[in-house]
Amino acid sequence: MFWNFMAYSFAGFLLETAFARLTGRHSGRKGLLVLPLCPVYGAGACLILALPRWVDERPWVLFLLGALAATAAEYLAALWHERGLGVSFWNYDGLPGSIRGRVCLPFSLAWGVLSLGLVYWLHPVLAPWLARIPVPVSALALVTLLADGVLTAAVLRGTGDVASLRRYGRGRRIRPEWAGDDA
Repeated sequence: MFWNFMAYSFAGFLLETAFARLTGRHSGRKGLLVLPLCPVYGAGACLILALPRWVDERPWVLFLLGALAATAAEYLAALWHERGLGVSFWNYDGLPGSIRGRVCLPFSLAWGVLSLGLVYWLHPVLAPWLARIPVPVSALALVTLLADGVLTAAVLRGTGDVASLRRYGRGRRIRPEWAGDDA
């Protein structure tokens, strides 16, 4: 499950980057300070992959339960960001089906569609490769992920601003305010 989390967090980062560029919304990274990961996608994917196997045989059930699982991950991530770190990475107020701006119907439906792609296409291709990653590499990756998570949490709690994380967009890197003039 660890490598599922890592792989789909990276896929989420790529998806967020593409979405931001396509929509012209170049917001702060939705993830970690250093690693190119969006952990909410990894958590959502792991919840989807943990659904009972019989769900995979029924595309409409997978669509609905996958949407629900990923929406739950998104809601819990928003709560953690708001209450634990004092920041908010997204706000869906004004979108149909918005629940306190944390989740909304259009994105829940998108998660349902992505659930189908994950289970029927992406995971069957990646799973054999992820299973071959040696334990020492996994241990190093875990330590790196935890260190980045702690650093990210400290920066966000200290600044209270998601802009303190690096921003990507249109080839520019915006220096975080906390970095000082030498950054």
